[in-house]
Amino acid sequence: MREINNIVILTGAGISAESGLATFRGPDGLWEGHRVEDVATPEAFQRDPELVLKFYDERRAKLQTVEPNAAHKALAQLDAAWGGDLLLVTQNVDDLHDRAGSSRLVHMHGDLLNGLCLSCGQRSVITDDFSNRPACSHCGERTLRPDIVWFGEMPYHMDQIELALARCDLFVSIGTSGAVYPAAGFVQTARHYGARALEMNLDPSDGSLLFHESRMGKAGDLVPSWVETLLSY
Repeated sequence: MREINNIVILTGAGISAESGLATFRGPDGLWEGHRVEDVATPEAFQRDPELVLKFYDERRAKLQTVEPNAAHKALAQLDAAWGGDLLLVTQNVDDLHDRAGSSRLVHMHGDLLNGLCLSCGQRSVITDDFSNRPACSHCGERTLRPDIVWFGEMPYHMDQIELALARCDLFVSIGTSGAVYPAAGFVQTARHYGARALEMNLDPSDGSLLFHESRMGKAGDLVPSWVETLLSY
Protein backbone atom coordinates (compact mmCIF):
# COMPACT_ATOMS: atom_id res chain seq x y z
CA MET A 1 0.00 0.00 0.00
CA ARG A 2 2.82 2.40 0.82
CA GLU A 3 4.24 1.98 -2.70
CA ILE A 4 1.09 3.30 -4.36
CA ASN A 5 1.34 6.83 -5.66
CA ASN A 6 -0.50 7.00 -8.99
CA ILE A 7 -4.00 5.53 -9.35
CA VAL A 8 -6.33 5.03 -12.31
CA ILE A 9 -9.94 4.12 -11.54
CA LEU A 10 -12.40 2.90 -14.16
CA THR A 11 -16.13 2.93 -13.40
CA GLY A 12 -18.99 1.41 -15.35
CA ALA A 13 -22.74 1.06 -15.29
CA GLY A 14 -22.75 -0.98 -12.09
CA ILE A 15 -21.84 1.98 -9.92
CA SER A 16 -24.71 4.09 -11.26
CA ALA A 17 -27.18 1.21 -11.13
CA GLU A 18 -27.06 1.50 -7.35
CA SER A 19 -28.41 5.04 -7.73
CA GLY A 20 -31.31 3.77 -9.84
CA LEU A 21 -30.04 4.16 -13.40
CA ALA A 22 -30.53 1.24 -15.75
CA THR A 23 -27.42 -0.63 -16.78
CA PHE A 24 -26.33 -0.42 -20.38
CA ARG A 25 -27.94 -3.61 -21.61
CA GLY A 26 -30.47 -5.81 -19.87
CA PRO A 27 -30.66 -9.61 -19.85
CA ASP A 28 -33.03 -9.47 -22.82
CA GLY A 29 -30.40 -7.62 -24.86
CA LEU A 30 -32.43 -4.41 -24.86
CA TRP A 31 -31.52 -1.00 -23.51
CA GLU A 32 -34.53 0.75 -21.97
CA GLY A 33 -36.73 -1.30 -24.32
CA HIS A 34 -34.73 -0.54 -27.47
CA ARG A 35 -32.21 -2.46 -29.50
CA VAL A 36 -28.81 -0.83 -29.08
CA GLU A 37 -28.52 -0.65 -32.87
CA ASP A 38 -31.62 1.56 -32.97
CA VAL A 39 -30.51 4.20 -30.46
CA ALA A 40 -26.73 4.11 -30.03
CA THR A 41 -25.12 4.25 -33.46
CA PRO A 42 -24.51 7.04 -35.98
CA GLU A 43 -26.55 5.04 -38.48
CA ALA A 44 -29.53 4.98 -36.10
CA PHE A 45 -29.37 8.77 -35.78
CA GLN A 46 -29.29 9.18 -39.55
CA ARG A 47 -32.16 6.74 -39.99
CA ASP A 48 -34.50 7.98 -37.24
CA PRO A 49 -33.18 11.08 -35.44
CA GLU A 50 -36.48 11.68 -33.64
CA LEU A 51 -36.37 8.26 -31.98
CA VAL A 52 -32.75 8.73 -30.90
CA LEU A 53 -33.33 12.25 -29.56
CA LYS A 54 -36.42 11.15 -27.64
CA PHE A 55 -34.50 8.22 -26.16
CA TYR A 56 -31.76 10.50 -24.81
CA ASP A 57 -34.28 13.05 -23.59
CA GLU A 58 -35.87 10.30 -21.51
CA ARG A 59 -32.49 9.33 -20.08
CA ARG A 60 -31.75 12.98 -19.25
CA ALA A 61 -35.09 13.25 -17.45
CA LYS A 62 -34.39 10.08 -15.47
CA LEU A 63 -31.01 11.46 -14.44
CA GLN A 64 -32.69 14.34 -12.64
CA THR A 65 -34.48 11.87 -10.33
CA VAL A 66 -31.38 10.14 -8.91
CA GLU A 67 -28.49 11.11 -6.66
CA PRO A 68 -24.85 10.04 -6.23
CA ASN A 69 -24.51 7.05 -3.96
CA ALA A 70 -21.94 6.10 -1.33
CA ALA A 71 -19.49 4.80 -3.95
CA HIS A 72 -19.56 8.05 -5.95
CA LYS A 73 -19.04 10.04 -2.76
CA ALA A 74 -16.18 7.86 -1.57
CA LEU A 75 -14.34 8.27 -4.88
CA ALA A 76 -14.79 12.04 -4.62
CA GLN A 77 -13.36 11.89 -1.11
CA LEU A 78 -10.36 9.96 -2.46
CA ASP A 79 -9.93 12.49 -5.27
CA ALA A 80 -9.83 15.36 -2.78
CA ALA A 81 -7.46 13.68 -0.33
CA TRP A 82 -5.05 11.71 -2.53
CA GLY A 83 -1.67 13.40 -2.83
CA GLY A 84 -0.43 11.45 -5.81
CA ASP A 85 -1.72 11.36 -9.35
CA LEU A 86 -5.27 10.11 -9.77
CA LEU A 87 -7.48 9.77 -12.82
CA LEU A 88 -11.09 8.66 -12.59
CA VAL A 89 -12.25 7.35 -15.97
CA THR A 90 -15.95 6.69 -16.29
CA GLN A 91 -17.73 4.86 -19.06
CA ASN A 92 -20.99 6.33 -17.76
CA VAL A 93 -22.57 9.31 -19.46
CA ASP A 94 -24.39 10.48 -16.32
CA ASP A 95 -23.14 13.30 -14.09
CA LEU A 96 -23.17 11.44 -10.77
CA HIS A 97 -19.39 11.54 -10.33
CA ASP A 98 -19.46 15.26 -11.10
CA ARG A 99 -22.24 15.91 -8.61
CA ALA A 100 -20.43 13.88 -5.94
CA GLY A 101 -17.46 16.23 -6.31
CA SER A 102 -14.85 14.34 -8.34
CA SER A 103 -12.61 16.69 -10.30
CA ARG A 104 -9.82 14.50 -11.70
CA LEU A 105 -12.42 12.91 -13.96
CA VAL A 106 -12.88 12.15 -17.65
CA HIS A 107 -16.02 10.87 -19.40
CA MET A 108 -14.66 8.56 -22.08
CA HIS A 109 -18.11 7.90 -23.58
CA GLY A 110 -19.40 11.46 -23.47
CA ASP A 111 -21.78 13.43 -21.30
CA LEU A 112 -25.57 13.11 -21.38
CA LEU A 113 -25.98 16.78 -20.47
CA ASN A 114 -23.94 18.03 -23.42
CA GLY A 115 -24.78 18.51 -27.05
CA LEU A 116 -22.40 18.18 -29.99
CA CYS A 117 -23.06 20.48 -32.92
CA LEU A 118 -22.86 18.77 -36.29
CA SER A 119 -22.39 22.15 -37.98
CA CYS A 120 -19.47 23.67 -36.06
CA GLY A 121 -18.21 20.70 -34.01
CA GLN A 122 -18.45 22.54 -30.69
CA ARG A 123 -19.81 21.09 -27.46
CA SER A 124 -22.06 22.88 -25.01
CA VAL A 125 -24.27 22.15 -22.03
CA ILE A 126 -27.88 21.68 -23.13
CA THR A 127 -30.78 22.50 -20.81
CA ASP A 128 -33.65 22.03 -23.30
CA ASP A 129 -34.81 18.69 -24.70
CA PHE A 130 -32.90 17.54 -27.75
CA SER A 131 -36.21 16.80 -29.47
CA ASN A 132 -37.02 20.52 -29.34
CA ARG A 133 -34.00 21.12 -31.58
CA PRO A 134 -32.30 23.80 -29.45
CA ALA A 135 -29.81 26.09 -31.16
CA CYS A 136 -26.06 25.62 -30.75
CA SER A 137 -24.72 28.27 -28.38
CA HIS A 138 -21.67 28.70 -30.61
CA CYS A 139 -23.03 28.96 -34.17
CA GLY A 140 -26.80 29.14 -33.70
CA GLU A 141 -27.57 26.17 -35.93
CA ARG A 142 -30.17 23.65 -34.78
CA THR A 143 -28.03 20.63 -35.57
CA LEU A 144 -27.24 19.26 -32.12
CA ARG A 145 -26.89 15.59 -31.33
CA PRO A 146 -26.21 14.04 -27.91
CA ASP A 147 -22.51 14.29 -27.02
CA ILE A 148 -22.36 10.53 -26.63
CA VAL A 149 -19.78 8.14 -28.05
CA TRP A 150 -21.87 5.71 -30.04
CA PHE A 151 -20.85 2.30 -31.31
CA GLY A 152 -18.38 2.73 -34.12
CA GLU A 153 -17.02 6.02 -32.74
CA MET A 154 -13.73 6.69 -30.93
CA PRO A 155 -13.95 7.21 -27.16
CA TYR A 156 -12.79 10.55 -25.78
CA HIS A 157 -9.55 11.32 -23.89
CA MET A 158 -7.77 8.15 -25.01
CA ASP A 159 -4.31 9.77 -25.12
CA GLN A 160 -4.70 11.03 -21.54
CA ILE A 161 -6.03 7.68 -20.38
CA GLU A 162 -3.26 5.67 -22.02
CA LEU A 163 -0.60 7.91 -20.46
CA ALA A 164 -2.16 7.56 -17.01
CA LEU A 165 -2.35 3.76 -17.38
CA ALA A 166 1.32 3.64 -18.31
CA ARG A 167 2.25 5.60 -15.18
CA CYS A 168 -0.11 4.17 -12.57
CA ASP A 169 0.86 1.93 -9.68
CA LEU A 170 -2.71 0.75 -9.10
CA PHE A 171 -5.56 0.18 -11.54
CA VAL A 172 -9.04 -0.22 -10.07
CA SER A 173 -12.13 -1.30 -12.00
CA ILE A 174 -15.55 -0.73 -10.40
CA GLY A 175 -18.91 -1.92 -11.68
CA THR A 176 -17.84 -2.86 -15.19
CA SER A 177 -18.70 -5.89 -17.29
CA GLY A 178 -15.26 -6.20 -18.86
CA ALA A 179 -16.96 -6.73 -22.21
CA VAL A 180 -16.76 -3.32 -23.91
CA TYR A 181 -13.51 -2.25 -25.55
CA PRO A 182 -11.29 -0.33 -25.34
CA ALA A 183 -12.09 -0.01 -21.61
CA ALA A 184 -12.01 -3.79 -21.15
CA GLY A 185 -8.34 -3.74 -22.18
CA PHE A 186 -7.24 -1.13 -19.64
CA VAL A 187 -6.33 -3.75 -17.04
CA GLN A 188 -3.95 -5.43 -19.48
CA THR A 189 -2.33 -2.11 -20.36
CA ALA A 190 -1.86 -1.18 -16.71
CA ARG A 191 -0.44 -4.58 -15.82
CA HIS A 192 1.91 -4.45 -18.80
CA TYR A 193 3.50 -1.38 -17.21
CA GLY A 194 3.72 -3.03 -13.80
CA ALA A 195 0.58 -1.83 -11.98
CA ARG A 196 -1.39 -3.84 -9.46
CA ALA A 197 -4.99 -4.43 -10.48
CA LEU A 198 -8.08 -4.56 -8.28
CA GLU A 199 -11.64 -5.28 -9.38
CA MET A 200 -14.79 -4.44 -7.39
CA ASN A 201 -17.96 -5.72 -8.97
CA LEU A 202 -21.33 -7.22 -8.12
CA ASP A 203 -20.42 -10.35 -10.08
CA PRO A 204 -17.23 -11.58 -11.75
CA SER A 205 -16.60 -9.68 -14.97
CA ASP A 206 -15.43 -11.09 -18.29
CA GLY A 207 -11.91 -10.02 -17.32
CA SER A 208 -11.82 -11.05 -13.66
CA LEU A 209 -8.92 -13.43 -14.18
CA LEU A 210 -6.75 -10.51 -15.33
CA PHE A 211 -6.89 -8.81 -11.92
CA HIS A 212 -4.62 -9.53 -8.96
CA GLU A 213 -7.65 -9.27 -6.68
CA SER A 214 -11.42 -9.30 -7.21
CA ARG A 215 -13.88 -8.22 -4.54
CA MET A 216 -17.51 -9.09 -5.12
CA GLY A 217 -20.38 -7.06 -3.69
CA LYS A 218 -22.18 -3.75 -3.98
CA ALA A 219 -20.03 -0.78 -4.92
CA GLY A 220 -21.77 1.24 -2.22
CA ASP A 221 -20.32 -1.13 0.36
CA LEU A 222 -16.97 -2.05 -1.16
CA VAL A 223 -15.73 1.32 -2.40
CA PRO A 224 -16.13 3.35 0.83
CA SER A 225 -14.36 0.59 2.78
CA TRP A 226 -11.51 0.46 0.25
CA VAL A 227 -11.12 4.25 0.21
CA GLU A 228 -11.06 4.40 4.00
CA THR A 229 -8.33 1.76 4.11
CA LEU A 230 -6.31 3.43 1.35
CA LEU A 231 -6.40 6.84 3.03
CA SER A 232 -5.43 5.39 6.40
CA TYR A 233 -1.90 4.53 5.26
